[in-house]
Amino acid sequence: MHKSTICTLLLLIAFPFFLIAQNTTKIAPKREFRGVWVASVSNIDWPSKQGLTADQQKQELIAILEQHKKSGLNAVMLQIRPTADALYAKSRELWSHWLMGKQGLAPAPGYDPLEFAIKEAHFRGMELHAWFNPYRATMTAAQLVSPDHMVKKRPELFYNYGGQKLFDPGLPEVREYITQIILDVVKGYDIDGVHFDDYFYPYQIAGQRISDNATFSKYRNGFTNINDWRRNNVDLLIKMVNDSVHHYKKYVKFGVSPFGIWRNYREDTLGSKTNGLSNYEELYADSRKWIKEGWVDYINPQIYFTFNRSAAPFGVLLDWWGNNTFGRHLYIGQAAYLVNTVTRVDPTWMKLNEVPNQIRAMRQNNRVQGSIFFSSKSLSTNAKSLTDSLRNDFYKYPALPPQMPWLDDVMPNQPQTLIADALPDGVNLKWTKPFAAKDGETASGYVIYRFVEGEKINVLDPKNILHISFQDFTFYLDSSVEKGKRYNYLVTALDRLKNESEPSGPVGVQAK
Repeated sequence: MHKSTICTLLLLIAFPFFLIAQNTTKIAPKREFRGVWVASVSNIDWPSKQGLTADQQKQELIAILEQHKKSGLNAVMLQIRPTADALYAKSRELWSHWLMGKQGLAPAPGYDPLEFAIKEAHFRGMELHAWFNPYRATMTAAQLVSPDHMVKKRPELFYNYGGQKLFDPGLPEVREYITQIILDVVKGYDIDGVHFDDYFYPYQIAGQRISDNATFSKYRNGFTNINDWRRNNVDLLIKMVNDSVHHYKKYVKFGVSPFGIWRNYREDTLGSKTNGLSNYEELYADSRKWIKEGWVDYINPQIYFTFNRSAAPFGVLLDWWGNNTFGRHLYIGQAAYLVNTVTRVDPTWMKLNEVPNQIRAMRQNNRVQGSIFFSSKSLSTNAKSLTDSLRNDFYKYPALPPQMPWLDDVMPNQPQTLIADALPDGVNLKWTKPFAAKDGETASGYVIYRFVEGEKINVLDPKNILHISFQDFTFYLDSSVEKGKRYNYLVTALDRLKNESEPSGPVGVQAK
């Protein structure tokens, strides 16, 4: 008998509920990462333009979060450091000019965009991952930079490439500085994750050379090949950030979203059967190594290709990444921005079933835990059809983010003394916090389940979830009840890494 078959049988004997849970939740998983990138650079998503008042910025962000909550999303990757600047108050870097139009200009006294975004996301049962661009300092050569910006204060830390100023990854001081910038946010804010995108060493431009020979000569670290040295420089940053983040807050996730191809098979037999730009060769980013070494909690490759893209088919890359997760989470980066757009390279994007078919393929692969869409605005413009599919089908029911047992496998205790009172405006639910679990955690959020009387009580099926909150409020008003109907309610506790307790209840009540 095949080894994997024996393991499956042993698992079923030990955990008879396992297969039931898998089958029940296969179509609409109860746990799935459903993210969206909200980009601030060039005002792609938020804020929509520079110079908006604090109130206008808040209203725009609330509208974005509301839209995505209705679509069943449960995570936001908010870009808070696009060009060595800050969309948050507690920073050693300057306020971003993408906010108010001028670098260093605060949006309003007492207003912290990141703090506001975290609170609003958690209220809606959405994680907030702080998205940093580690190396980019300017977007263009013509960008006006404040005399207090790092490129002016410490020009020796940067090189020029393609009209941009970029931190030199080979300098130990640069790695230390970027790590400290990230730790400012980890220590100062209630974020759920730290997120990097695909910009490490720059995408290559014909005729341009990276001017880091002097750095290579000074900080060789035993390397004779400059390409291997560059890859090692990025490795050092990834490992340092991972170790540092988890040292201060073990529950903060660290993830990277690299370009969709690690290496092509012709370059390395461990690579994918593709023929495209390679993370490893051209961006000096050894993304497979980061997962293998456990330096990231999730990898989020940008597979911005269709199933029909001959050089890099979506299905081939999906399977390759699935086979190279090494026990970490895999979230696929999906190109909402290409849906229903005419592209010379691949007309398949005009077919509205392309991304839905990608989601189906991901759910059939047990090593994929979800996806992230680029970007927020696309889901209400060119990709409206995709949003309809999410709301009516794929994300019709809410989902919790997947668990990360290597960070925390301790289940919280159940909430206490659940009470349901029928009032004229709905059913008012109240409970008290659970007792501390063995790791000291009580609850950082709750899930409320509702069942019509006579309906089988089943917390594995996400259609029974009434409400998810990542805040520690111990009350909820269910205003969606029908008068005269009887309902049963359960409530469970969530810890910071979304481990879920046993339920408290059920408590029955007849709506007034």
